Amino acid sequence: MEALSKYRLQRRMLLKGMGVVGLASLTPCMLGLSQANGEPLPRVRLKLSDYKTYRSTCAMECLHCNLTAFVWQDRLIKIEASKDFNVKCCLRGISRTKWVYHPLRLTQPLLRTGEKGKGIFKPIGWDEALDLIENKIRDTITDHGNEGLLITTHAGNMDSIKNDMGKAFFDYLGGSTKQAGSLCCAAVTAAMIPMLGLRYADTRDTIADSRYILCWGNNPAVTMHAYFKNYSQAQRNGARMVVIDPRFNETAAKADEWVPIVPGTDIALALGMIKIIIDEKRYDAEFLRAHTGAVYLVDVQQKLLREKAEDPDSYLVFDTRSQSVVRHDLPGVMPALFSNELPVGSAFTTVLDQIKQEAEPWNVQRVTEETDIPEQTVLRLARDYASTTPSMIIQNMSGAQRTEFGTYVAASQFYLALLTGNIGKRGAGVCDAGGARQMAKFSPIIPPAPNAKKIAPIPVSKIGEWVVQQKPHPVKFWWNMTMGAMTQLPNTNQVREAFKSVPFVVVADNLMTSSALYADLVLPVTTIFEDVSLMAGVRSHYVQLMEKAVEPPGEAKPDYWIFARLAERFGFGEVFNQPIEHYIDACLEGSGITREMLAQGPVRPTQGDWIPFKDGQFRTSTGKANLFIEEWQKKNFSPVVTWKQVAESVKGSPELAKKYPLMAVQRKLARSVHSSHGMNEWILEVQRNRPNVMIHPDDARSRNISAGEWVVVYNHRGEHRAIADVTRHIKRGVVSLDNGWWEQQGGSSSHVTNDHVEPLSNGHCCNSTLVDVRREA
Repeated sequence: MEALSKYRLQRRMLLKGMGVVGLASLTPCMLGLSQANGEPLPRVRLKLSDYKTYRSTCAMECLHCNLTAFVWQDRLIKIEASKDFNVKCCLRGISRTKWVYHPLRLTQPLLRTGEKGKGIFKPIGWDEALDLIENKIRDTITDHGNEGLLITTHAGNMDSIKNDMGKAFFDYLGGSTKQAGSLCCAAVTAAMIPMLGLRYADTRDTIADSRYILCWGNNPAVTMHAYFKNYSQAQRNGARMVVIDPRFNETAAKADEWVPIVPGTDIALALGMIKIIIDEKRYDAEFLRAHTGAVYLVDVQQKLLREKAEDPDSYLVFDTRSQSVVRHDLPGVMPALFSNELPVGSAFTTVLDQIKQEAEPWNVQRVTEETDIPEQTVLRLARDYASTTPSMIIQNMSGAQRTEFGTYVAASQFYLALLTGNIGKRGAGVCDAGGARQMAKFSPIIPPAPNAKKIAPIPVSKIGEWVVQQKPHPVKFWWNMTMGAMTQLPNTNQVREAFKSVPFVVVADNLMTSSALYADLVLPVTTIFEDVSLMAGVRSHYVQLMEKAVEPPGEAKPDYWIFARLAERFGFGEVFNQPIEHYIDACLEGSGITREMLAQGPVRPTQGDWIPFKDGQFRTSTGKANLFIEEWQKKNFSPVVTWKQVAESVKGSPELAKKYPLMAVQRKLARSVHSSHGMNEWILEVQRNRPNVMIHPDDARSRNISAGEWVVVYNHRGEHRAIADVTRHIKRGVVSLDNGWWEQQGGSSSHVTNDHVEPLSNGHCCNSTLVDVRREA
């Protein structure tokens, strides 16, 4: 903690000086650097050939831009965007030198000696640390079974080795408690997999070909910054870009229209648009008949009709030519779309009729009442989207699906694309996250564990509460890696109590993060350019070899080295202690890509622009898109998209709203990826170094809040301190909170966020949150 205090002091002095002399005067060429004897430091002029170069990629939940490192005398001197890559990296990427040589780098295992959260540790050796972990794991299994082991991971490192290795290790122990769902986009997965048969299918390659771009609940100027050039090109080509968001975000500043919406009402808007498209016959009937299950028949018990119960793909349709019920895939059929094409008195309807019935109550007046979007705007959105082709919806893990019924939100956007035929062709579709894994087959790096016990997981949003309450069973050993639990998990105060309640917590990280402060044992791990690994993931279309450029500081080790040493102690070392190249080759098996190819640079599995579901060929077992989802029905939810009132909202919880009348949404910042880079020196100097809360002038005035002063955002879960940004760039009745601030910086906005579990996906509901704001006392 002494290092942290010194680091804070240095930053305060630096920022104070910047107010006088400005940032430009702090560049190395302007500083009057001198040696101890007063003589100027000698200038060393290096040629490019003097450096050794290595390639890697940012491994957080970002766009995985390829980076080139320049090394001189075994020290990382500079990082820049690789010149032959398809996009250029951002400040976060080029500032990774400041991460590698950060004053808060962990360089040796640390054992807690003081109270959890105080950051009081003593250094120990690796042998002692591994002995301690082994003993704690064995004791936990003996006394509480494998249920007592918990492993949590997330997106702090998305390479293809480390997280998979950790999960596999705990499976080889016989199983463990794991997290269910995702903080990111579980709702999208719960919609896309049963509807389209594939998750992570992005449309970035043909954004420039679109003529109507609907950015719905997201902000690609920040979250897809490397590819925003494609949006700009689309606009230069004549495309209209519209942003639907409670906040006037960075993308809205570049768009043709901003449509502010009440948080949690996106389903209402989508159903209203669907009603207009159906009523005005703006749907693509030919596409719906040929490529979707809109024509499948539904009986009075709300069950899909099949020719054979044992054949799940034998859906039945009504053929308007033969006037008979037949299999959907019978050649030459012309299936009925709506019930008016069915025989009078039929005991069945079509899936599309079910959707029409759900949309029918949502006339423009009702949509306006719920969303606060003007009637003419609702009409224009529906008509422009349906008639301007090709049209594209940018979903990309939007904030709109981080709500209580986010699965229906995500599904409703795919409904719009399928209804209008705006999918499977250039410039169309719904832009999700997507990478090389949509293009090629990759294989597991570790064979399946032979005796892994099936153990009930904990929904990721409920980790804090359930661990404290010992649900579904007590946790006695907790391994946390690649996840900023204390900054990203909702309801931070509960997460803190969870860390305190578990007898032994291991946090593997490379900095003394907010979570590491609450560990019993902190393990120092490597960053990129300090180990060899592979990126073959879901954020870049390129498979990339991650090369080692420099030795890690002190005794920092790759996560996979740690699991190999532990596996040796538990008797299955041969599975985990192979050379790293073995696991890279295992992952690449089936992809057609080899390590030798990657040594020459990043490799894209396919040539040409990638068009997901091209020509209406979906990845479902029938090849058709499903609009009636039986998996939802099994959970006692409507199998077609329906309106659901968000519980934690002004209308959904009027009594709670009397205490906390403002709806809070989360905001991603260009300064960090979640909490990664949150303490990066260059980021803190160039980007702002204090959290903000955006609040409408009317809401600020009624609370006597002035722009620029410290305020406290609060509710029954906790408090979050921030600077008031009083602006009309946020909808009245809504506040926007910054994501990713560390406890050492005052604490994350997750202190107040809703920890409800999205029922269809185990997803995160951070944007279904009620708060109030007060001036700091």
